[in-house]
Amino acid sequence: MAKGANVALTREVPGLKGVVVGVDWDAGAERFLHDSLTLLTVLCGSDRKALSQHHVVHFNQMVSADLSTGQVEQAMGGDDEQVEVDLAGVPDDVQRIVFVLYVNEGGGGRRTLGQLKRLVVRVLDLDSGNSLVSTDDLVPGLGGETALSLIELYRHSGEWKLRVLGAGYSDGLKGVARDFGVSL
Repeated sequence: MAKGANVALTREVPGLKGVVVGVDWDAGAERFLHDSLTLLTVLCGSDRKALSQHHVVHFNQMVSADLSTGQVEQAMGGDDEQVEVDLAGVPDDVQRIVFVLYVNEGGGGRRTLGQLKRLVVRVLDLDSGNSLVSTDDLVPGLGGETALSLIELYRHSGEWKLRVLGAGYSDGLKGVARDFGVSL
């Protein structure tokens, strides 16, 4: 799927109860870049802001406050990071779930997502493990961005849909925090 594309997940896969969102990247010889990438998941209300600080899933908070969304400690199937979402368990006030990859800027040296060789997101059926969708490579067009909104799951007419975002932040985590109304 290309940037901007969307799919009606629960309409296309009747009975879909949950998904695994896997992010796979290739940093080439840039080992420090590979080790400094972090996946962040934000559960948002209708205003596109995080419901609270407890509705942000990342390495310091592995599960959302409502327990519907959690980071997988050991990614499987070749992904570098994975998040499980129990779609049936997501509270009604969560209208969208946004997945963001960012460069953890600690450790010195300017690293950017434009240095990646490849960045792909795939979505699997939580129950069966079968692949549902996969994005095109999201690296082309990236330059100095240090954070990138990858995809979003969102509610529409009682169904869950998925949209490929590919929207970058040159101000990294600061921009993500500003847009989602949280402190990170």
